[in-house]
Amino acid sequence: MQPVTQKVENLTVQIYPDLTTLIEDTVDRLHQYLQQKIDQQGQATIILASGSSYTQFLKTFTANQQLDWSKITCFHLDEYLGIEANHPASFQHYMQELVADRVPLKKFHFLDSGTLQPIQECRRYGALVAAQPIDLCLLGIGDNGHIAFNDPLVADFTDPEPVKIVKLAEKSRRQQVDVGFFPDIAQVPQYAMTMTIPSICRAEQIYCLATGQRKASIVSQFLHQPIAPSLPATILRRQSQATLLLDAVAASLL
Repeated sequence: MQPVTQKVENLTVQIYPDLTTLIEDTVDRLHQYLQQKIDQQGQATIILASGSSYTQFLKTFTANQQLDWSKITCFHLDEYLGIEANHPASFQHYMQELVADRVPLKKFHFLDSGTLQPIQECRRYGALVAAQPIDLCLLGIGDNGHIAFNDPLVADFTDPEPVKIVKLAEKSRRQQVDVGFFPDIAQVPQYAMTMTIPSICRAEQIYCLATGQRKASIVSQFLHQPIAPSLPATILRRQSQATLLLDAVAASLL
């Protein structure tokens, strides 16, 4: 089933009747795109988003054994500071379980959540990201409009660094509790490392996923409020290579 498609400035918005249809159609499209990039340039590079919105998406995404995964390099958008890589809530743990253990990738570059030298870790990871073209970036939208961990108080549309350390907004930390990654807010780290907005916008293709009733309000704000760092996701409305993927419930307030 074809989605309802519209444009909001430069951003393509696609609305599907339900999550299953959204995932199946988008994953098929991305597999074709990635295989085309591999055929053209011998490899492909992806930045992946973590979180509850992407769990079923990534399971479906990695189920295709026809795609030549050995030619694909992956990065992840962000990571907490101060927890071990095997912590159940770490994004490395999430990506290992849902991606790296499921398909034979060329390489998955992980941010080190347990680093004792976070500035150096950001520089290391940023250099890796900046050294190659990014063919695809998958994003989600936080309850406060953040993309990656670029919260409203730290988002910078012209950030000079590819990866930086940020203090997490309370609303972002609360979201991690609400979706079940931590038992209470005291357990959620206060700091994280994140790809910056210019790093994200370098990608040749950007797909941003927002589904379910929880996202309806922020989706409406994202598409109607002025483009500004106070609502970081609005930067996507300037990106002609970006697509916002919604199910009917997330689009219910549009």
